[in-house]
Amino acid sequence: MCPNRAALQQALERGEQEGGSVEFKERLTRELHLADGRMESLAAQLRHRVLSGDGEATYVVGVTDDGGIAGISHDDFSESMDVLSLLAEEAGAHIEDVQTWGITDGTVTTEGEAEGLVGVATVREGAMLDTDSEHIVVGTAGHVDHGKSTLVGSLVTGQPDDGEGGTRGFLDVQPHEVERGLSADLSYAVYGFDGEGPVRMDNPHRKTDRARVVEESDKLVSFVDTVGHEPWLRTTIRGLVGQKLDYGLLTVAADDGPTKTTREHLGVLLATELPTVVAITKADAVTDERVAEVEREVERLLRDVDKTPLLVGRHGVDAAVEEISENVVPVLTTSAVTMEGLDALDELFERLPKTTAQSGPFRMYIDRTYSVTGVGAVASGTIMSGEVEAGDELLLGPMADGSFREVEVRSIEMHYHRVDEAKAGRIVGIALKGVREADIERGMVLLPADADPEPVREFEAEVVVLNHPTRIDDGYEPVVHLETISEAATFHPEGGQLLPGDSGSTTVRFKFRPYLVEEGQRFVFREGQSKGVGTVTDVNPGDDSKADPDADSGETE
Repeated sequence: MCPNRAALQQALERGEQEGGSVEFKERLTRELHLADGRMESLAAQLRHRVLSGDGEATYVVGVTDDGGIAGISHDDFSESMDVLSLLAEEAGAHIEDVQTWGITDGTVTTEGEAEGLVGVATVREGAMLDTDSEHIVVGTAGHVDHGKSTLVGSLVTGQPDDGEGGTRGFLDVQPHEVERGLSADLSYAVYGFDGEGPVRMDNPHRKTDRARVVEESDKLVSFVDTVGHEPWLRTTIRGLVGQKLDYGLLTVAADDGPTKTTREHLGVLLATELPTVVAITKADAVTDERVAEVEREVERLLRDVDKTPLLVGRHGVDAAVEEISENVVPVLTTSAVTMEGLDALDELFERLPKTTAQSGPFRMYIDRTYSVTGVGAVASGTIMSGEVEAGDELLLGPMADGSFREVEVRSIEMHYHRVDEAKAGRIVGIALKGVREADIERGMVLLPADADPEPVREFEAEVVVLNHPTRIDDGYEPVVHLETISEAATFHPEGGQLLPGDSGSTTVRFKFRPYLVEEGQRFVFREGQSKGVGTVTDVNPGDDSKADPDADSGETE
């Protein structure tokens, strides 16, 4: 028997017993098991199983009452999990984890060849998380080997680094975690505060540990990953532009100082008007004189782009909290080895207010998609405005032809913790009913069912050219990064051209398909060494803004 079947085998061997914590169900349906009277009875049964297991019950779905492996279809299994979730909620519990196995002729096999599914659901006492607490989202940036991941690893665990980047390993997102769980984890790390101080992770590789932090914290801080290598600037832009970030955290290594990549990342952070903190890292590796020299280099770098540096070591955290803005950038010195400066960062993140929560109808641009067996298609991203609840009817799109599709919210998770609702600023994964994962693409948006969205192929914008070797002419083709959209577009500048350092108006036309674009949205564009920023000033939906049905679609890398 393969190790990954151990949970199933163990549950079958324990079996259903009076006063036990294991329950066998071949299938659960809304029509039968949520009918009047039946739901209350089954919820009481579930509550009994949970109490018998000292707060945890095991439900085996896809087996007969005597423990025979039957297997049920993917759709039937999804419905069973929906019903079990509602029963758990009624009983003051929640589904914590689901494992599934493929079944053919009553035998466990690989899911790709399977005719049906059997699953083991762990149900734990306690309602789903209430997410009313504040939650700030911080985008990290910095040159490769400048200690970005190591610094965040020490922040979220409270553990000093070994001098070899050991705490960086805490932040590696394992592919199997995404494949096996309904993960909302766009960010690679989370920690929080409970009124008495930081709530940190003991073992960030355990999704249950992240869920514990979410559950225990009054305020959460999530870190969104970016990549430090220059060839992967596209990924960095995606991380900084594609999420609804509250703050930026730029790292500069004391032994290296600001680099070309540092300037690139700072340009994106500040051009998108994101309040930013600069952390000088690796202070333990150099002399005090070198730290002071790098501080001066960072100050000059900030003043060169018309920003005011604020040295936290000199002026204090109070001043940093009060003054941080689009124009004032706090700078502090840190070491993940000696933990120098991390107390100041803790205090800063605990006190900084959320900046991006928006009122209005629910809206979420999709950043990632994946499929979870027994759950179905999952779309993850940062909620831009409004709130969403399990069971809500939404619109998903635009599709390649500009249309939107009706979908239903099956369930919601935040940092591996099931929630019954989520609000603006939260990073979530939303399981959707009514669509295949293959039909969802990054750059699409989720909206309320009564919305009347008008996707566009073309819009007007005011742009600033940050860097370009020559000039931008009519027909220039960069990649535009707007919210989570990353798409090739053509520029048609007013007056026919734009020079480096110029600002001006241009028409922007997506090459392959329409997207939902709104006035006031900011974006970054790039092509080779050419980079710039812009703001949408006017959208022009019309018949010609719909995608050509014969046109190719898909993201341009």
